[in-house]
Amino acid sequence: MPRNIQEVLKECESRLSGVDSPRLSAELLAARALGCSRLSLNLERGRVLSEEECAAVDALISRRESGEPVAYILGSKEFYGLDFAVSPAVLIPRPETEHIVEAVEKAYSKDRPLLFADLGTGSGILAVTVASIFPLARCTAVDISRDALEVAQGNARAHGVEDRIAFQLLDFTKETLDGEFDLVLSNPPYVTECEFAEASREVTGFEPTGALVSGVDGLDHIRAMLPRVASMLKCGGRFYMEIGCGQGQAIIDILGNNFPQFESVEVLKDLAGWDRVVVARKK
Repeated sequence: MPRNIQEVLKECESRLSGVDSPRLSAELLAARALGCSRLSLNLERGRVLSEEECAAVDALISRRESGEPVAYILGSKEFYGLDFAVSPAVLIPRPETEHIVEAVEKAYSKDRPLLFADLGTGSGILAVTVASIFPLARCTAVDISRDALEVAQGNARAHGVEDRIAFQLLDFTKETLDGEFDLVLSNPPYVTECEFAEASREVTGFEPTGALVSGVDGLDHIRAMLPRVASMLKCGGRFYMEIGCGQGQAIIDILGNNFPQFESVEVLKDLAGWDRVVVARKK
């Protein structure tokens, strides 16, 4: 029986009742399947769909119904006003990470020729976004995953900053980058094993576990990377790192007890008031 867009969307939303944001998911995926915008969907809700169009919508909705994140199905995700390609090789960009970019943008003049590093670049959101904001900046972005680096390189090309970002296959918990940097950025794994076990299937079943989990207390990667960060930074250089919502004091203690090279350690809160970014300055 022929169905119009409104009827198909209602059915899709019902099918997606077990995942986050069922209505938004239904609209985004139907728009992709039909090759139109969400606005067009709403303007043409009475349009009857062909069997082929219904089948195209059904194929994408079935993937979402299984728990697959919308970003992986669409192959892209917005971050700080830019569109980034994503794949299951990388974490899906999250708005919390934008607090790092905001802090860097506030701290430095846009005409400053910054030399910075991005440890665990993933899809390249930090490296590419900061390079886009600071036209004289140069970056070295590293990741332990070759597939992730390919995604990041593609995003750098898409946003016209590939000539200012060097990508390296490197384990930042065991290897140290050569050179002295004005700032080091990182969104390292910081999820505890317990938190991961309790997370939704959208996370545990699809996103790369190695980019999320960091031991019993979520701090294994951070402990391992701090000596290398300290040696990479210039005197006066800053370190910006995303952290878990309750990890601020633990990281302050780690820095205070083990790394006298750092001063002016600060924990920035996110919009919900949770710990989100640690900023530390090298003496």
